[in-house]
Amino acid sequence: MEKEGRAKNLLENGEQEMTNPSWRYSCPHVLVATIVAFLFGYHLGVVNEPLESISIDLGFSGNTLAEGLVVSTCLAGAFAGSLISGWIADGVGRRRAFQLCSLPMIMGASLCATAKTLAGMLAGRFLVGLGLGVGPPVASLYVTEVSPAHVRGTYGSSIQIATCLGLMAALVIGIPVKNIVGWWRVCFWVSTIPAAIFALAMMFCAESPHWLYKQGRFAEAEVEFERLLGSAHVKSAMLELSKSDRGDETESVKISELLYGRHSRVVFIGSTLFALQQLSGINAVFYFSSTVFRRAGVSSNLANVFVGIANLTGSIVALVLMDNLGRKVLLHWSFFGMALAMAVQVFASSGVASYYGAFYFSVGGMLLFVLTFAVGAGPVPGLLLPEIFPSRIRAKAMAFCMSVHWVVNFFVGLMFLRLLEQLGPHLLYSIFATFCAMAVVFVKRNVMETKGKSLQEIEIALLPQE
Repeated sequence: MEKEGRAKNLLENGEQEMTNPSWRYSCPHVLVATIVAFLFGYHLGVVNEPLESISIDLGFSGNTLAEGLVVSTCLAGAFAGSLISGWIADGVGRRRAFQLCSLPMIMGASLCATAKTLAGMLAGRFLVGLGLGVGPPVASLYVTEVSPAHVRGTYGSSIQIATCLGLMAALVIGIPVKNIVGWWRVCFWVSTIPAAIFALAMMFCAESPHWLYKQGRFAEAEVEFERLLGSAHVKSAMLELSKSDRGDETESVKISELLYGRHSRVVFIGSTLFALQQLSGINAVFYFSSTVFRRAGVSSNLANVFVGIANLTGSIVALVLMDNLGRKVLLHWSFFGMALAMAVQVFASSGVASYYGAFYFSVGGMLLFVLTFAVGAGPVPGLLLPEIFPSRIRAKAMAFCMSVHWVVNFFVGLMFLRLLEQLGPHLLYSIFATFCAMAVVFVKRNVMETKGKSLQEIEIALLPQE
């Protein structure tokens, strides 16, 4: 068999390198991939400030359902995109999948920028969402597969930082919207620039050697490993790939195999992590932050800046610590810190504290929540899941887990205000705190540490050999 022959050859002709590959080879490729995370953050935040102006110009001012659709249609598109992202990534490769996802983002943003009606805006937002649904899971795959093991956590954290920068860019660019007529159209046009740069830059980036190996294109995989790791580490990298090769790489992966087969445990872990990430209430907190600050006479712009700084600070901490402390430690203490922050929010809304005391507790709890989220619960799942999924199912399992993420995200966003009215902040924040506490227990019992391990070592450790 050809693969067995190659593995024997590698064992005879090459020895495992004891030194780590230089991060300088892979860094440019990872930086280009993070542009899609920047676009993800930008498009999630681009309608926040301009929504009022958009509703006036397009004739649906005061229609809260229409305003909600402008926001949620993008999420619906992202859900649809995430369902097919794995099949696209496996079918045409990671690099081509990136280029394909940039097309609906460019077309959709252009449609939004030129929209004359609500229908045109919704069509554009759905197209953008399709691109956002495909891009981030492929980015997680790509960064995991092209990164040397010793910096894979750092590179994975850069995706979260790029998302934060995208959100902050959307905020900054949206500031003149209330003073300049039609500025919201500029906000959408601006996003086409990084999307076009992303599509072009991907032409010069390496394809995932893992994907090439699955396709039986071994010589090309070696060439890409040389670009990413340096020539001294090519043989050891190819040897690692051959160790986990089970001979069934070309067989199609069915949904039933993800849910009930030998891979169901890791898919369950991944889906649950993404569900708990959203059920923690992070998007609700992002939404409610402006209201809390406004009640104290602080502008929503300043509120968004504080939340953005907390988010970026936590992401930088994660970047520094991910490959030192490890994924499980950060995830565990991140959810613990979020539970503590929600407990502070519960105290602030209980009526025990004075008015000013309640405000400081509420704002402090909110910023602590965002900070601790960004340290672990935000960046770790997107990095950890491609690490624990076997090569054969990696793309499709990520697609499945991301679809769970988008469904839970959608329902939390849809139900938050209604639940806030019916239950009150005290009970609602208690529910969020409970989910965070459940996440602490789940991580402790089910998540393995992957720091410093090759993808093949992780696969062999998790998957029972048959």
